[in-house]
Amino acid sequence: MVKWGQLFGSSRERDSPHLRDEMRRLLPAHSSDLSPSAFPAKEVTKVALRLKYQIEEVIPIELPEEKITAANSGIITKQVVKTAKEAGGTEYAAAVVYCLLVCKRWFKRQAFLELWDADLHNVRAVACEIIAKRIIEGEENTEYLLKEVLLQRYSVWRDGEETSSANVIERAVDLHALTVIGSSGYQKCIKYLWRGWIHQDDKNAGNFVFYSERDNISYWAHLNPDRMRCPLYQNTVQISISLIYLGMYTGAVNTINEDGDLDVVEGILYLMTFGFICDEVAKFWKVGFFYFGFWNAFNNVLYALLTASFVIRIIALAHSPDEDDERRRELNKLGYHIFAVAAPMVWSRLLLYLDTFRFFGAMLVIVKVMMRESLIFFALLIVVCVGFLQAFIGLNQVEGNSSITSFIITAMANSVMQSPEFDGFDDYAHPFGLILYYIFTFVVMVILLNILIALYNSAYEDITENAIDEYMAMFAQKTMQFTRAPDENVFIAPFNLIELFFLIIPFEWWMDSHRYERLNNYVMGVIYSPLLLITAAFEAREAHSVRDNRKRGEEDDDTVEEWEELDSEIDFSADGWDEKVRKSKPIVEVDADVVEIRELKGEVEELKRMIRALSPEAES
Repeated sequence: MVKWGQLFGSSRERDSPHLRDEMRRLLPAHSSDLSPSAFPAKEVTKVALRLKYQIEEVIPIELPEEKITAANSGIITKQVVKTAKEAGGTEYAAAVVYCLLVCKRWFKRQAFLELWDADLHNVRAVACEIIAKRIIEGEENTEYLLKEVLLQRYSVWRDGEETSSANVIERAVDLHALTVIGSSGYQKCIKYLWRGWIHQDDKNAGNFVFYSERDNISYWAHLNPDRMRCPLYQNTVQISISLIYLGMYTGAVNTINEDGDLDVVEGILYLMTFGFICDEVAKFWKVGFFYFGFWNAFNNVLYALLTASFVIRIIALAHSPDEDDERRRELNKLGYHIFAVAAPMVWSRLLLYLDTFRFFGAMLVIVKVMMRESLIFFALLIVVCVGFLQAFIGLNQVEGNSSITSFIITAMANSVMQSPEFDGFDDYAHPFGLILYYIFTFVVMVILLNILIALYNSAYEDITENAIDEYMAMFAQKTMQFTRAPDENVFIAPFNLIELFFLIIPFEWWMDSHRYERLNNYVMGVIYSPLLLITAAFEAREAHSVRDNRKRGEEDDDTVEEWEELDSEIDFSADGWDEKVRKSKPIVEVDADVVEIRELKGEVEELKRMIRALSPEAES
């Protein structure tokens, strides 16, 4: 099996202070499961050091970021990009893009350590991404770009040992390198991975290979359970299961059993929930603490509510309907109440599996960043609330009224929700209680809530400006999470219960790996047969397009658009249109003022030659 391991391999790596900026890695991988670096780690590190030196020389002072990112930048010129490509020589040229991402991480780390030069180091980090993007987009050999540059695994030398290997696709997602992720070559690679045209090697999960049957027009060649490793198909299954889960919940919450018995719909719903819980536990066990994220917390709260409802219902069933009828009804009512409270979360959970659609994906990115920004508000709110609560309780101690504590907490909560209540404070430690509550309401409603609005507004503007890049980064992350599956055998929850109770427990511990793998394929073939029958037809049809593209000398995923249909019948050079366009097109590679200065410089040189030709005595 190919399993997720701990986040950073050895404990020495995890404890190193140089890795604190990587503690948010998004693509955990166990070093023992991955292939070693394609090149020696020390040589890769030397290439990265050459690039770091070059970028420090190219950007010696703090410059506006716009000068670095501009398409006609005078800083990151074609010559600079060409020199960067030569940093690896002919032997290690494929590792240059990976080394640029290593340099980006170094500069980000340096910006954190040297705050006085943080802007300079951040600009250099941006330059690393720009150079990497231009190298990727300038590579014409697609197969070399995908297999050697983007998907080949490399390591660097750190603390006297070789780090866990990674490729450019993973490293760009880890570092949230939006510029690199937005490059055309990177997106082509993600597209191939998403469609299953590139997949992990069966013999070595760290290597990626092309799907050899993508041009095979035979239906039966694609009817293979192993194709369920394709992220597109896994995502389709997850969306289908989520819709079924939602339908089951809707049916269960709208059909209350007065006697408290569990019906078939509720039984299936709780069984699916158990499968989801097992999946979360398995991933958390294999990956570690850093697997935990926003959606994991969201799902865990949902599963906790449904589990609590189930346990209470079971306890209610343990009571005899004759002897403890009242107690049974109360427990049943409590169980149904908790069950109904989970409804908003069950519906919201559906968004987790719709993020591959651009509209939902961009929206979820915005919500995620807003939630992260709101942590600042809640940190301030907690400190303020604790301070004022202590003041109110202190006043209450003097008054000797022990029953008013709940009123104070309720009034403070109402103020936070922008519905303050001042009536109860007229006779509470007058006038200090009322004055204190006025101050608390002002701080919360005027200061803190406006801070929260400003944070939300800033986060929204930052994300919407880069909405497309953020969506592509999210999509790349999701694709790699599917690709880095916990096992070679894909059993999506709740089908993981079948794997756990009918395959792993009874067979894995004694059956040889070849027979066990074949058994898994048979089971997956049965489980996913409805989808496989459809996907085989889809892939066979797609194979015709691949063959047509290869006949025309185009890429496998090329599509003929309406503006390309008459390309073979038009010759712009023959009718003179090409010459007219060339004469009238502006020079956009450099700024207009630079073009004019160059023209003026040429005219001055020509004028000097004319003057020298007219006065040969002066020249002598």
